[in-house]
Order: sequence, then structure tokens, then C-alpha cells
Amino acid sequence: MNDWIGLLWLVVLLAGNAFFVGAEFAVISARRSQIEPLAERGKRSAKTALWAMEHATLMLAMSQLGITICSLLILNVSEPAIHHLLEGPLHLTGWPAEVVATIAFVITLVLVSYLHVVFGEMVPKNLSFSVPDRAVLLLAPPLVWLARIFKPFIVALNATANGVLRLFRVEPKSEAASTYTLEEVQTIVDTSRREGVLDDASGTLSAAFEFTAKRVIDVAVPLAQLVSLPPGATPADVERAVARHGFSRYVLVDANGEPDGYVHLKDVIDLDDDEFDDPLPAKRVRRLVSIFDGTDLEDALATMRRLGTHVARAFDGDGATTGVIFLEDIIEELVGEVQDATRRQ
Repeated sequence: MNDWIGLLWLVVLLAGNAFFVGAEFAVISARRSQIEPLAERGKRSAKTALWAMEHATLMLAMSQLGITICSLLILNVSEPAIHHLLEGPLHLTGWPAEVVATIAFVITLVLVSYLHVVFGEMVPKNLSFSVPDRAVLLLAPPLVWLARIFKPFIVALNATANGVLRLFRVEPKSEAASTYTLEEVQTIVDTSRREGVLDDASGTLSAAFEFTAKRVIDVAVPLAQLVSLPPGATPADVERAVARHGFSRYVLVDANGEPDGYVHLKDVIDLDDDEFDDPLPAKRVRRLVSIFDGTDLEDALATMRRLGTHVARAFDGDGATTGVIFLEDIIEELVGEVQDATRRQ
């Protein structure tokens, strides 16, 4: 075969390899939430792309078959051509024929490997990862067309692979994950709001998305802003605090100003009159749980609900108290302001 024809085949096979690599990663990386609306509007490429995503394992089998064939042919077709083109200049050095052949082979191997890895693998892979939705619309239709031509082969390959998985008690799946990520749901909501098909006047949906990104430190009340009761506080002190501030829960601090527990109004209203000027009974003081201030807010909410507590101490990596977190403050991050006496001002 003519050497220049061999180089032309190198370019063609690199392009083919790049196509199969790009298509493979586009099918498994594309977001279904972005393709479905296009398919519903009747866009043919979107319908084909959606079918490919729903039959991901067959598409992977077709891609792997194509990649393997192209990879095997690249060296077999290009090596003789490049080798022969390099031998001419190298013979001018006066080196022995064996040395020239070896050097030409090494240069060919390095060059072809470089072109294969960069242009046949990495470039299409990174492109599909960067713009998967656009890539799948472009690459899925020809991939599906090839899959139909080679259907017997890819079905056999896919069945063999699935059989191996079942031997290890792994149930194979035909479709890539079709659940929506938080970012995809947020994109759907934002798009729906812009197009006027979703009304979120209260901001509840937006708050829910923001809630997942917040941590305890974002809502914890600093000690300096906390309405607390001093050591030795009495039921009468609780009564006066309720009359002054209107809250129903108050954090008790020790001599060092550290949160030491908390008390609810209902914990003291049933005490006898002669007990109102005595220090709060220990059994009436509720324990404060401690939560790291870097904890995700949703995890802190789950912890407080599990323990049945409305107040918790927030601490940093050194164990120092950074504030106090109230269950109502966490809930407000989700549903907006809660009209409740336990809410801090």
C-alpha cells in the first residue's frame, strides 16, 4: 500500500476511534433532563439520543467494538507507512540497516501512541464530558445506526458481559442512572419559573435548594447574641425572661459563659409557689447535644429530630463552642419564617 495512503488511513482511523470514544462518554454523561424536553418537542436526534441512553449497555458494546477495531488497525496500517517514510532519511546517517529499522519502529510507535491517546482518546473524551448534552445529540444517531447494522455482534457481546456479571451475583442494568441530581432539579425549576409554568412566590423551592448547601455555622446563634440565663437561675428568672423576651426556651450557661443546658417554660410552670425562688431543679434542665459546626444542615436536622431536641450546642474543630442552634432556625431555612416563641430575634 502507498505510504501516503497509509497516513490517510491513520487519520481516518483516529477519527473513527475518536467518534466511538466521544459517543461512549456522551451516552453515559448526558443529562436526561436536558434531552427529554427536546424529544417531546419532536426533535429526531433527541429521540435517538434518548433511546441510546435507555440502552446504554448496547451502546457501550458498540463503542467498545469500534474502539477495539480502530485501535488494532491504526498500528497495523500506519506502522509500515511511517516506518518506510522514516527509513529513507535515517539511512543517510550511515547507520546499519538493523539500527535504522529499530529506530524507525520506536519513533513510529511513540508517534502513533501519542496521536492515538491524545486525538483518539483524550480529546473526544474531554469534549463529551464538557458538553455531554450537545455531544450526545450529535454522536448518538450515527452510533445507533451502526449498532443496528452490527446488532447480532453487540447483542452477543452484551449478553456475554451480562452473563459474567450474573456469575458474580451482580444484576446488570441497561440504562445509565435516570434519577435527577439536585443540580438538574434546580435547573428544571429555574427553567419552569422563567417560562411561567411554575410559581414559587413563597421561595420555598429556592430555599430548599439553598438549604442543602448550608451548614450549622450558617444558622447557629453566636453566644454574644444569645438570650440566656445565668448559673443558679430560678423559675422566677424564667418567668421574667418569658415576659421580657417572649421566648419559651432559654439556654442556661455556667460560670464561664458556656451553654450548660436549656429549659422550656412548661418545665417550670407546674412548680409550687415556694419553689419559684429556688435554683432550677437539675431534673428540670434539659441536656444540650453537641453538633460540629461544619455539619451539613440537613444532617443536623436529622440528628436533632432523632434525639427529640430543639436546641443544640455548636462547636468547632478545637471543641470550642461557636454558638447555639435552634431547631426552628433550621426549619425556617426550608419554609421561611416560623411564628414561634422559641425563635430568636
